[in-house]
Amino acid sequence: MEDLPDEFVVNILSRLAVKKIIHCRCVCKKWRDLISDSYFNNLRLSRSPPTLLIHHNSVRNDRSNCQPGILSWVEVEDDPDHHHLHHDPLMNLNLSLSPIFQESSTLLVGSVDGMVYLWQDCKDKSYICNPITREYMILTPPPPRKQHFRPDTALITSCFGVGSITKKYKVIRICHQLTPVRLSEAEVYTLGTGGQWRSLSLGKVHYWLGGGYHGTFLNGHAHWIIFDKYSSEKKNYVFDFDNEIFKLFPSPPIEDIEDSQINSLAVLKGCLCQSNASSRTYNYTFWVMKEYGIKESWHKELVINERTVGNVSWQPIHPIAHLRDGTILMIRSGEKLFLYSTTGRMIAHTDYCFDHLLYRNGLSSKLLEAPEL
Repeated sequence: MEDLPDEFVVNILSRLAVKKIIHCRCVCKKWRDLISDSYFNNLRLSRSPPTLLIHHNSVRNDRSNCQPGILSWVEVEDDPDHHHLHHDPLMNLNLSLSPIFQESSTLLVGSVDGMVYLWQDCKDKSYICNPITREYMILTPPPPRKQHFRPDTALITSCFGVGSITKKYKVIRICHQLTPVRLSEAEVYTLGTGGQWRSLSLGKVHYWLGGGYHGTFLNGHAHWIIFDKYSSEKKNYVFDFDNEIFKLFPSPPIEDIEDSQINSLAVLKGCLCQSNASSRTYNYTFWVMKEYGIKESWHKELVINERTVGNVSWQPIHPIAHLRDGTILMIRSGEKLFLYSTTGRMIAHTDYCFDHLLYRNGLSSKLLEAPEL
């Protein structure tokens, strides 16, 4: 292959399985440089199907025994006659073996282009890592809070994303103070700029953000579900990574809005998906926005009854992948993976607490500039 033009070599290597690409980096300096180039990474990402990144942590809620956990990379094999989750244990990343993650629970917050944002809530420390190449960077700690902010009564929600126009990778985080008064502060960190958090004085958060610790990234925006105290309507709120502003976003026409208690956002087939659960009917309703930003394009995709998938706990259900035969791979927060068609069919189960992310494996490390984990 020495006589082949570089574009031919890149085209061939980008079609290999990620584990083989890692091995190819060690063949020669030329191949390592080609694989490390941003063009190769973008080409690989365009050809890489979505996979699942699972963070196992059986003692996540036990603050007296905090452990960082293990990252497992799972491929979804969508064959015509069967579906299979392929997990290679050799690709696991045990965060407990790294000195920087010791003795603290670690949360899986977001992923963009193969990079993953991790947050240690006990220490309020943030990291960006590539679980495939094992490289990482530590984000500079945020500045001290104002006197009204107390760590024990504050809720931090964040999102990792990239601007559609600027192509700059950023972390947005919002700190909500619960008591004695309700306050909100927003700050942003831009990767590759030397590393400082900037307060968004012109982009104040006017709503209480819900839906867990992190927002959902899509099309250059972070998405949250909010509750407007001046009306019974649950709305969507977004942060624009290019312009660094917050704004309201079209929400689906949800029935029985006052009875809708469990709400979550996800990305399904490249579209924003919102699920809402009714405590009266025990139904999960999944809405998909077919055209991004167009309110009229919200479409009711699916309705699942809680009893159909096992009435174990009233937790959000997140769609992960829409498979070729029409079935949908879903995950119940912290509990189960299952396929759903006309009836629920369990394909995997774990007794451990786990977080999950939809993940595309990437190999670029230019933004990280750090040693391996």
